[in-house]
Amino acid sequence: MPEVALFGGSFDPPHVGHLLAAAYVLATEPVDELWLVPVFSHPFGKQFVGSFEHRVALCETLARELPRTRVSRAEEESGEARTVDLLEYLHRQHPGTRWALVLGTDLNAERPQWKNFERITQLARVIPVQRGGYPDGQGPVLPEVSSTQVRALLKSGGNLSQLLPRAVLAAIQTAGTYR
Repeated sequence: MPEVALFGGSFDPPHVGHLLAAAYVLATEPVDELWLVPVFSHPFGKQFVGSFEHRVALCETLARELPRTRVSRAEEESGEARTVDLLEYLHRQHPGTRWALVLGTDLNAERPQWKNFERITQLARVIPVQRGGYPDGQGPVLPEVSSTQVRALLKSGGNLSQLLPRAVLAAIQTAGTYR
């Protein structure tokens, strides 16, 4: 049975931390594919700066940088904002697929707020990825970069050469977003 790693996030915008986390999972985990899953509506009410369509387009730009990677609109298609509900939906849609869920260590503190996290671990194998500022001793620590930091630099005209993949930066500049 093929295994697909789901890497969900706001991706507002996707940055080098996302790229490196995806590359790390593809290089070290026995997954057949990695799907970037942009959040359609945030379960905790977080507002997005970029539209869903723009964030999907930026994720598609990012996916072109990685092997065996594609963008999934599963959250939009399913209407499910909670991870457990999305996983249930994906199990119904793709019954012959095993699922893995990429989770940054920055989300460890939020797990008690998630709907039925125990069920999530039954539906998908959790792949922890250490995010800078949130080390937990498992694997390499990825750079400490956030979309909030990237948006602030985009707005102020700061140097983003170390924080955004070149193709994503070019797409943002062409679209004129995050100013």
